[in-house]
This record gives sequence, C-alpha cells and structure tokens, in this order.
Amino acid sequence: MQGRQTWLFNPAPLLLGTGSVVGKREGDGPLSSDFDVIHKDPYLGQKSFEMAEQKFIEEACNLAVRWANVGRDEINLHFSGDLQNQITSSSFTARSLGIPYFGLFGACSTSVESMQLAALAAASGGARLALASSGSHTNAVEKQFRYPNEYGSQKNETTQITVTGAGAAVIAAPDFLPAPPPDQIRITSATVGRIVDLNVTDPFNMGAAMAPAACDTLLAHFKERGVRPDYYDLILTGDLGRVGSNLLVDLLTNAGTFIPQKQLNDAGKMIFSDEPKNLAGGSGCGCMAVTACGHIRREIARGKLKKVLLVATGALLSPLTTQQQESIPGIAHAISWEVF
Repeated sequence: MQGRQTWLFNPAPLLLGTGSVVGKREGDGPLSSDFDVIHKDPYLGQKSFEMAEQKFIEEACNLAVRWANVGRDEINLHFSGDLQNQITSSSFTARSLGIPYFGLFGACSTSVESMQLAALAAASGGARLALASSGSHTNAVEKQFRYPNEYGSQKNETTQITVTGAGAAVIAAPDFLPAPPPDQIRITSATVGRIVDLNVTDPFNMGAAMAPAACDTLLAHFKERGVRPDYYDLILTGDLGRVGSNLLVDLLTNAGTFIPQKQLNDAGKMIFSDEPKNLAGGSGCGCMAVTACGHIRREIARGKLKKVLLVATGALLSPLTTQQQESIPGIAHAISWEVF
C-alpha cells in the first residue's frame, strides 16, 4: 500500500492474454483493426440482447485464456461485471466457465476494477492466475437505463452511446513465467477510486457526473505513486466521452495539473468516429474493456507505448434513483500497464 488509495505491485503481476469482442458499430469505427472479433449480428444467434451480452463476455474470456496459453481449469479466480440488473450477464458467463467467481458492479469502471482485484490476487498469492472481464450491449443497456433503441427517443448532444462488446484479461503471478519476453506487460500499480458526487442529476450527461471522480483519482495516483503525469506515454480515461473529457481538463487545470492533449485520451472518444450521429461518444462496461484489451494492448506490442495509465469511470446510478431524482455518484479506478 502506498498512501491511502494506491497499491504498488513489486514484483508486478503479468498481463498474460487479452480478448476483445465487439459489435458492428464498434467494428465500423476507427479502432476496428485492433479488435479480436467483430460480430455483425447483434443477437449472436441468441433469443435476446441480454443473452447476446453474455455471449460477448464469454467469448472475450475464452479468447483471453487462449492467448494466455493456459487452461481454463488452471485459473483460480474470475472477477467480472456488467450493467444488467444483478449482473446476470457476468454471472451466467461464470456459470458456463466454471471458474471460482466474484461478481462486481462498478458501472463503467468495472473493467479496471476487475483488473485491479485480479492483479491484487495474483500479486498477493491469492491466485496464480486470475481472469478479469466486463461487457455491455447497447440494446440491452439502453432499455434498462434510458429507453429501448426501437422506441426512437430523441437524444441530446451530451448523451453517450453504450458500446456493444466485451473485454477480458488473464493476469498471472509475478513468477508465473520463468523468462518473460521483453515486451511482457506488467501491472505495476492501481489506485482505488472514491465516490465523488457534484450533484449532477441528468442521466443523459454522465460524462459530467464522472469527470470529477476521474480528476480525484488521477490526483491521488500522481501524489501517492510519486510520479508526474509525463511518466506515462498515455493516460486513458473511459469513458467520459467528449463532454466529460473537456470537463476533466478544466478540473485538472484548476487543481494545478496540466496533461498535454497528446498524452491524455478517452476510450469513449476513440471508439467511435466524431460524426454527429455518435453524439458525445461511447460508454458502457465494454467501452474501456475493448479499447484496453484490444487497441492499447496492440499499441504496446507495436512498441508505440510502454507506460499506460487506464482510468475507468463509472456513474453509479440506477433507473430507480433516476426516477427519484437522486444525484449521480461517480467513481474512477486506475491501473498501470508497463513494459520494462
């Protein structure tokens, strides 16, 4: 433990394998060549969008296990979450996989939350191998939190589009590989977020609700790890979208921290083109998951990045709290991927 919120892993656990599976809209976007699988059928042959979401997560998990070159029965723990009531997509995936399972709910921060806990387990001796996953499906999530897409409700420009997709990562104990390759990704630190709520109540502007939490976690990470923002080649938030990302820059500047534009990006901005039809960008449990486990992992493999800080944000609302006009609590969790 370093400070109040940050874990430093020394020796650092290993990121052995990842899987990323997306839908058609994501596959038509600027990151398409970096996803493992692109599905054109939103149902994936299932009878409901909820069952399709489960299949997205299950396929991403199986891909990560395969790329890690391990057996499913070797994995000790599985951490997973999604946006369905009672995280059914993740739990039904766990039923299929048969791996000891912790179900998580951190809204769109779940991708990094699951990796943090998997890394902690691997680093502390709680697991030799741990699996982290999360996913979302636009047709399943929109009808739960807003309106069904089929309804055709008009959306304003601050609205973000839920990503259809899932990402997964297999994380191993530091000594799992006797001779790790030179480009081996290691998980070196994690900062656990606090709830930050600045009384935003609009469920169609979640970037504004989550940006203060991203700022809080970033400031805590820099202070407690003892690094400057320029330590990292890339600081990737997800998913603030265009509105929340601009707000984050303002909040950091007001706090005396400046991060150059080329060094700071957001998964919600990257995953879709900036056409008006894509509104403020992407969101959902699958947004950071597929961007990190697909695009970022490949950018590291290409040698374009060596040190990346992933900061996944979540809006911890529910349909009921929205109906009761409660404000939206935000949270952000951070984890660092590094190649030495």
